[in-house]
Amino acid sequence: MSLSPYVRILGRGPGRSRSLTQQEAAEAMALILSGEAAPEAVGALLMLMRYRGETPGEVAGFVEAARATLPAWPGPAPALDWPSYAAGRTRGLPWFLLSARLAALAGAPVLLHGWNSHQQAAASVRAALSAAGIPEARSMQEAADLIAAQGIAYLPLEAFAPRLLDLLRLREILGLRSAVNTVLRVLNPALAPAAVQGVFHPPYRELQADACDLLGQPAMTVLKGGGGEFERHPSKDIALFGTRNGTRWEASAPALEADHRRLADAQPDPADLARLWSGELTDPFATAIVLGTAELALETCGRAPGLAAEAWSTRHTAHAA
Repeated sequence: MSLSPYVRILGRGPGRSRSLTQQEAAEAMALILSGEAAPEAVGALLMLMRYRGETPGEVAGFVEAARATLPAWPGPAPALDWPSYAAGRTRGLPWFLLSARLAALAGAPVLLHGWNSHQQAAASVRAALSAAGIPEARSMQEAADLIAAQGIAYLPLEAFAPRLLDLLRLREILGLRSAVNTVLRVLNPALAPAAVQGVFHPPYRELQADACDLLGQPAMTVLKGGGGEFERHPSKDIALFGTRNGTRWEASAPALEADHRRLADAQPDPADLARLWSGELTDPFATAIVLGTAELALETCGRAPGLAAEAWSTRHTAHAA
């Protein structure tokens, strides 16, 4: 089979081209993931979508096809899906890792998954996992086991979807992001009932929310976050998009404090994550990031307000659910 019919739909020229339907997008991605599509056609398809701007239906169709190739999640679904695929050129430490750990501690088991390129070593999510106290899994089975034991795990993309990683890394050849970046944020490989997502460019908030609506995602919150991750800036009002009870939803959240520090102002030191968690480091701004982000994540899971602060105050004696 060939991708040419789908490339033709997207690229026939002014007045004749159109976006793919959700079904067409699913068919095209299934062909790509099968390995049968010519690499030139894959690049053409992704770059035409990039030029036109991917639609919610295209993202949802790609996700449907990608999910069909994944191993089944081996056990109960985690409460919360937390993707981490931002390039992170403009961010400091990934404080959101502590937010994810705090959400797990508050009783919402978390699957973090991702792959991060272009990050300076000190701010890399993968490099900071140990300092944040989050175990890294080597397979879906190991991730499920870690979540059962500790409430949280990080699953790298290459450990469960190496072909999607190949597609993501086409950015290194083509020089531009593609719809695959959006697909991975929406993928939710364990089909968790709640999901949180970050974006760097604001228009992608509604795109991802609409795609999740098409996919029937019960609960999801997406925001413009630090470096493109799900991480709220505590001194800014934020717009929230997503789904609640399987339908589209929008809201806003006011600033938490007056400190207008940039997230990347300080030279990042991953050890500060461990120091903040242990109490050795006192940093009200970083603490506000952690608690504010965790509160939004827990709200997405349907948990009561104030649970993040409660879990933070008892973190040294409590255990993850």
